[in-house]
Formats: sequence, C-alpha cells, structure tokens
Amino acid sequence: MSPTAVDRRPRTSSATVRTGGQAPPDLLRWTGFGGVLLLTAAAWVGVASSSAVAATASLAAGVAGVGVLVLAWALLGRVVLAGRPRPTERGLKRTLALWCAPLLVAPPLFSRDVFSYLAQGEVAARGLDPNAVGPATGLGAASEVVERVGGYWRDTPSPYGPLFGAVERAIAGVSAGNPVVGVLAHRLVELLGLLLVVWAVPRLAAAAGASRRVALWLGVLNPLVLWHLVAGVHNDSLMLGLMLAGTAVALEALRDRVEWWPFLAGVVLIALGAQVKLPALVALAVVGTALARRRGGAPGDFLLAGVGMVAAFAAVSAAVSVTTGLGFGWVRALGTSGLVNSWMAPTNWFGFLTGGIGSLFGAHITQTMIGIGKVIGYVLAVVGIAIVLHRQWRGRFDAVTSLGMMTAVVVVLGPVVQPWYLLWALVPLAASGLPARALTRSTGLVVVFAVLVPPLAGDFSGRVGHLVAGYAIGIALAGAVYLVLRTVDERQRSLV
Repeated sequence: MSPTAVDRRPRTSSATVRTGGQAPPDLLRWTGFGGVLLLTAAAWVGVASSSAVAATASLAAGVAGVGVLVLAWALLGRVVLAGRPRPTERGLKRTLALWCAPLLVAPPLFSRDVFSYLAQGEVAARGLDPNAVGPATGLGAASEVVERVGGYWRDTPSPYGPLFGAVERAIAGVSAGNPVVGVLAHRLVELLGLLLVVWAVPRLAAAAGASRRVALWLGVLNPLVLWHLVAGVHNDSLMLGLMLAGTAVALEALRDRVEWWPFLAGVVLIALGAQVKLPALVALAVVGTALARRRGGAPGDFLLAGVGMVAAFAAVSAAVSVTTGLGFGWVRALGTSGLVNSWMAPTNWFGFLTGGIGSLFGAHITQTMIGIGKVIGYVLAVVGIAIVLHRQWRGRFDAVTSLGMMTAVVVVLGPVVQPWYLLWALVPLAASGLPARALTRSTGLVVVFAVLVPPLAGDFSGRVGHLVAGYAIGIALAGAVYLVLRTVDERQRSLV
C-alpha cells in the first residue's frame, strides 16, 4: 500500500459483541427520554421553590433522571455493538433529537458558565475588551448580570477567542439583559455546533473505515454531550462542531486527489473553531500531515504543509480579530483558564501531593509545585503531539485516530480538566474505530463522568439528611428502572 493510501474497510468486527437478546431500541429510546424529562422537570422545581422538601425532591428526581438516561444509553450501546440492524443511523439521530428536546427548555444544568458568557458579552457590548476586563470591573460588582456569575469568573477576563467574543456581544445586544433570552440564544448557538458534530462524525467514521453507528452512539448520543453541550450550554459544542466539520471537509478533499478549494474551506473552518477555543488548533496539524502524505510524504512536503497551516491560522486569526473589532487581546488571555487549580488535571496532582507533604513541615509550596507540574505537562504535551504526528506521517495512525489521540494528550496534560473536556478526544476517537477493549473502557469513562457532577445546584448546608435522602431516593428510582429493563432483557433472551 502506498504511503498515501487509506484502508477503508469498515472496522466493525473488533467492536462486535455477542450479547443475546436486548431490550428493544424503541423502549430504550423512550426510557432515556423519560430520564431527560424527569431531569428537566426536577430542574424547574428547584428553580421555582427553595424549600427543603422541594430541594430534596428535585435532587432525587434529578439524580434519577441522570441514572435512567445513562442506563438507557449504555443498554442501547449493547444493541448497537451487537451489530443488530436496528437502531439505524437515522434512528440514532432521531433518538438524539428526542433526548435533546426537553433540555432545550431546561435551565442551565451542571454548570453556570453560560452566565459568564452573558457577562462577558455585556462587557464587549459596552465597548470594552472582554479579554482584558472582567465582568465585575466592566459592569460593576452590584450588577445583576455579575451576581449570576460564579465567584471565580467575576473578576476574570474571558479566555475565549474573538469569534466567540463576537457571538457573546451579539447575544448581549439581542437579549438586552434578559437572562432567559440570553441563555436560550446561547443554547441555540451550541445546538448549531452540535448539528455540525452530528454531520461530521459519520463522515469521519467513513474516512477511518469505522462503523458510523458506533461513532454516533459513542461520540454524539452519549450523556456527556447531553449534559454539557446542550443542558450546560458550553461553547465547546461550537468549537467541536467547527473543528470536526472542517476536518471532515478537508479529509474528503484529499480522498482521491487534492481538491484545493474544499481543502481550504476545511482549514478555514478548523481555524474558526480555534477562534472559539484554541485546542481546535490541533486539527490543523492533522489535516496538514494528511496533505503532506497525499503529496508524497517527504520531509519537504511535511514542512511545506506545516508552514501552510501556520499561515492559514494566522490569516484567519487576523481577519476575525480585525473584523469583529475585538482586537488581539485574546492572545494575552490564553492562560486565563490555567489560573484555576483544577483538581481533575493530572498535572496538578504533583503540586497537590508535594504541597500537602510540605505543609506537614510548615512549607507553603503548593502553588509553586502546581506551577512546576503545569510546565512539565506542557513539555510532555508537545512531545506527545509530536509522537502522534510522526506516527500519522508514517502511516501508523490514520488522520481521525491522530486527531483523537492528540486531543487526548491536550486534555490529560493540560492545566485544567473539566468533565466536558473529555468530549474533545472522545468524539473523534469514537469515529476512529476503537477496538473492543477500548470501547469498553470509553463507555465506562463516560458513565463515570456522566454521574460525577451533580445535576442540580442547591444549598444543603446544615441539611445533610436532605442531601443523603435525595441521592438515596434518586438512586433507588434509577435502580427500579434498571430492574424493569433487565426483566424485559431476560424475556427477550428467552425468545432467542
């Protein structure tokens, strides 16, 4: 096989699981819908009432809703991985639409970051630089907009690129300070990003010779997408949509021969994704390496493609920065999110551990050691990305696998890790044709992260009993649904 050839045989045998009978896909689809509906109702109960009883009831319903959806998704995966003809690719997309529907009208769940977006947009609408001026400084600490923002982000400038800054500013103008309109507008933007993801994932799977249905189930239908891109209204949806759509367009332009205009369009889409959040930039390295391989794979081809990708990113960055009027302040703000000492980031564990030991001897070195850990993480990330690119260049990784591996390196070795960051790597890896063991581990990781963050915020200080009762009732309700689904599953097995 030539260095530019791609093995397009569907890699589905490694993901095939013999499971006997399963609960019918339609039953699982509506079970998941019931879980999402329960979660949405619980969220509105929590907003409408602050009494202890209402808080406990909404927490129980929210936990149950989360559990039921995760169960339905995992059991649906058994059907998909078993190679059954149903659900079809179209059926999976319909299931996604059904599960998303209640969340479109839910209050923000799992995170309050969308209120930071609203505040940053208001700062930009007042003619200030959101990458240099925090909400409290730009709007005043007593502002109603600022009061909704999480404590840390009130005095912190925006860490996002100028494209998203322009989106924030436009929504601030449309919403005119109304938080409901603002949240809905941001959710529509993230829904557009999700539609791009849904469009791109099957095409990336086809490029990698992987199962399109498995890619949709694991990469798009999974609970983390529902919780954080739809319910949580995170701008990662827009970043992922532009990055993955651009990668799909660029790779399709290299399929038979280099079609330069479609390839350039893909590159521009990726660069625009990086103008939302910078990690999308790694996709330029992937498509640049794919271009070098298509043109022969010599070191000169690789170098020329790299220079071209850098030039394209610089040109798009300059164009967006100038046309939006937000300037280049985003470059100075790139390290803003890294100021948070994220306990989930492996690079920070070194600092927490050594700082804890040092505190036993009166030494206050935690922050210093966290800083050292972050530097080590940056160095290892560069090395890891270089290794992945080298393997792609040599044909050991296809482009889609390379994208998933590089984003995984960025997440694991980055200074901040959030549950929704897992999607940066999970979505492209789902389209890469993971072997059975990796699929199992990825599914388990999704389940853990899907239940890791409490769905609803609430003040349970001094009411630990209500907190325990809420979780106990919610888990019991989810367990009851599991028993029902298991009974149906056993009946299905008896008919096989």
